[in-house]
Amino acid sequence: MRKRALFICTHNAARSQMAEGYLRAKYNDRFDAFSAGTVVSTVSPYAIRAMLAIGIDISQQRSKSLDEFEGKKMDIVVTVRDRAKAACPFFPGAKKTVHMSFPDPKEFTGSDEEVLEGFCKVRDEIIGWIDATFGQVDAWTIK
Repeated sequence: MRKRALFICTHNAARSQMAEGYLRAKYNDRFDAFSAGTVVSTVSPYAIRAMLAIGIDISQQRSKSLDEFEGKKMDIVVTVRDRAKAACPFFPGAKKTVHMSFPDPKEFTGSDEEVLEGFCKVRDEIIGWIDATFGQVDAWTIK
C-alpha cells in the first residue's frame, strides 16, 4: 500500500513543487506525492527548468492551497520552509510531520544562468534529502 506524502511551502512555487515531482517520479511505487502552500501562486519557471534538466517534467503541476487538503489523511507532511512551519505547525490528519528547511530559491539574483544554477543546487539538496529519507522507508515508521 502506498503512503501519502504532502510537501508544504509558503507559495507552493518551487521547493515543494520540486519535492512533489521528484518523489512522484522516483518513488511512485511507494508514495502518492502532493504539495501545497499557505498562499497560492504559480509554479516557478526556474523550478520547471531545474527539474527538466534531470528528466522530470513538473510543468503540468499547479500551485495548490492547503485548503484543498483539508480533511485528507496524510502519512507524512513535510514543511520545506521555516515560514510554512510557523504558519502550519500542525497538519490535522498527518501521521508524521517533519520539518526540513531548504534555501529559498526566489532570493537568488544574477543572470538567468546564475538563478537557474541556484535552483538546481536547491533541487539537488531536496533530492538528497528525499533519497535519504523516503528511499529508506524502513528507517522511519508510520503508524
